[in-house]
Amino acid sequence: MTVAEAPAFDSLVGEAPPSPAGPSAEPGVRLPPSLPLSRALQTLRFSIRQIEFVFRARRELGDVFLLRGAIDDELDAITCHPDHVRSLFTAKPEEAPSLTGESPLRPIVGPNSVLTAVGSRHMRQRKLLLPPFHGEAVERYTAMIAEAADREIDGWPIGTPFRLAPRMQAITLDVIMAGIFGIEGSPTEGTPEYGLRQTIRRAVNLSTRPEAQLFELLNLGSDEPVGPTRLFLSQLDRHMYAVIEARRAGAEPRTDILSLLLEAETEDGERLTDQELRDELLTLVLAGHETTANSLAWAFERLLRHPAAYERLREVARSDQDADGYLEATIHETMRSRPVIPIIGRRVTVPWQLGEYRMPPGSAVLMSILLLHHREDVYPDPFAFRPERFVGRKPGTYTWIPFGGGIRRCLGAALAMAEQRVVLRAIARRTDLEAADPRPEHARHRNVTMIPAGGARVVMAARRAS
Repeated sequence: MTVAEAPAFDSLVGEAPPSPAGPSAEPGVRLPPSLPLSRALQTLRFSIRQIEFVFRARRELGDVFLLRGAIDDELDAITCHPDHVRSLFTAKPEEAPSLTGESPLRPIVGPNSVLTAVGSRHMRQRKLLLPPFHGEAVERYTAMIAEAADREIDGWPIGTPFRLAPRMQAITLDVIMAGIFGIEGSPTEGTPEYGLRQTIRRAVNLSTRPEAQLFELLNLGSDEPVGPTRLFLSQLDRHMYAVIEARRAGAEPRTDILSLLLEAETEDGERLTDQELRDELLTLVLAGHETTANSLAWAFERLLRHPAAYERLREVARSDQDADGYLEATIHETMRSRPVIPIIGRRVTVPWQLGEYRMPPGSAVLMSILLLHHREDVYPDPFAFRPERFVGRKPGTYTWIPFGGGIRRCLGAALAMAEQRVVLRAIARRTDLEAADPRPEHARHRNVTMIPAGGARVVMAARRAS
């Protein structure tokens, strides 16, 4: 670990020796070990300080360890071994269904979306939504992404610190709103889409407040939102249903995702209900812009603390010469070192072997993307930020997994990469940025994401014309 990296991943020292073995289970099954902490304390630390928790557990217990009570009363294991990742990504869907159906996001986005659905419903939704996020559709978005980036950069202050994360969210929200609702740029004030966009921006801003983590804990294990989350969702739903109603009443043919979903039919020939449409659209809006925005924020948080990498990127962006793919390598290294989604999982329905350990049916098996991406045997000097490690090398299918994998790989991966390429190049070409504070920003957890604690605060020293 380099000196520059230590402040961002510093609290990794354990408080007690590991227990020699995990809790008992069915005869003949050897379970992974567990940290000697109560169920309640493990749940709390995993939910609020996941980085420290998983790094300590791996250091003391190895590649596989038990997590007691974070998801439910069943046995939960965490692994970071590439072989285990491969086995879960290539498993039959019925043997290792995704845990997203039990995600803390379920009370927010509902049970009907491509994110929270499992089995045949997930596959149907996935096939329906795949075309708008790939190939020619993504290419059509490129010019719009560039325009959105230039508009945003033109409004940045010179010489005054500001948070980059919300500025990136403004760009990616414009892009995803265009793809879903067919509206390029900012919606007209007074329209249902305008109300929806403003409410989403408020929701994202509020979710960065310290009390938001308490609201998240209140929703754990619930199928319905509770407390302040329920109140805010009611406001968001009012605008979402207004958008759906207005679009149903319109006669003009359109090619956006909402129009596609309005024409879709179930296996029985039935159209999607307003509730089903709401769940799908909300998932696409939230998952389709915030994760990409935070990846971009992390990119500059890392680059500004590694001057050689930042200077190399600016040379590439300003010369339009990138024969070795350094821009793409920078994106890959950012998503390796700071994966916005730090952990994913499956619920195994059959006995599952994890190296020397065996998990019984019904167990949750979680894959720590953060630990996998920081394996010394896969990424030498893993805490260093080195884009050159990906120059001339494609990321491994089972060792670089910020988009997940298998049949659950993120639908918007191609769009997210396109956005990052265009926006990263535009910012590097047009601006001279400095870190507002030379110390690395800590990572903090918000719902299922890992974001820069300070929002990636920067100072723009100079701006060039577009």
